[in-house]
Amino acid sequence: MEESIEPLSRIFLDIGPFTIYWYGVIIGLGVFLGYILASRESVRLGMPKETFADLLLFAIPISIISARIYYVTFRWEQFADDPIRVFYIWEGGIAIHGALIGGVLTAYVFTKRHNLSFWQLVDVAAPSILLGQAIGRWGNFMNQEVYGGPVTREFLEGLMLPEFIINQMYINGTYYHPTFLYESIWNLLGVALLLYLRRVNLKQGEIFFTYVIWYSVGRFFIEIIRLDFLLIFGVLKTAQVISIVLVLGAVILWIYRRKQPGTKRYLDPALPETKAKASSKKTKKKKK
Repeated sequence: MEESIEPLSRIFLDIGPFTIYWYGVIIGLGVFLGYILASRESVRLGMPKETFADLLLFAIPISIISARIYYVTFRWEQFADDPIRVFYIWEGGIAIHGALIGGVLTAYVFTKRHNLSFWQLVDVAAPSILLGQAIGRWGNFMNQEVYGGPVTREFLEGLMLPEFIINQMYINGTYYHPTFLYESIWNLLGVALLLYLRRVNLKQGEIFFTYVIWYSVGRFFIEIIRLDFLLIFGVLKTAQVISIVLVLGAVILWIYRRKQPGTKRYLDPALPETKAKASSKKTKKKKK
């Protein structure tokens, strides 16, 4: 006899013609907590107080657009017959790797325009990004997506999971691996590691490289059991290929920057060129 388990409602709030979904609320919470974490650290290092507030004004919309472009690129057959659906982002279909590409490129341009260290800024942002990813996976949980292959209820109970998670993993008459949870836990462990590394005072960029390697390794292995995935050439799992490329790229850049003389440390004060000039002018006025 088939079990009858009602999934949790995807709707957080209905206000007249407007519907607010749990997915959006949870993603927003992840962004907010990540912003608080990064903003406090940036001020501690001497960056302007509004640095991450200003950055997010550009990074959020650009990341959403790039995440959609990435998804559509590898799922074009889904939109080929009705291209206008490319813009129906509310139907789902964004990819975290696409969002990261857009966010990092935005950060690079932002730091160049504001005379900040790109590597120090992404070091500060790394724990926040991973925290946002850990929280964001619970949005996938509410949508009953990002799950792995079929399992038994006994298997899930053996993981000591609470009842509400086990029940939400019951989809169309079958229980599935809660890969959203595996990734969320892996990411939270990564956050703890990155926060610890802030105290080690590595060279600038190395906390970010650690983030890239940590997330990519976890994503590579979790992708093995995920059922929803993008493909390259219809054969290779896109996330696994990208993860390998990112790990290799991070290791190569890490070694390269380690060999460069004069590379600054993470805890070195962030003193933009504009501030340095302003301080110099004040000193000259005092001397007069």
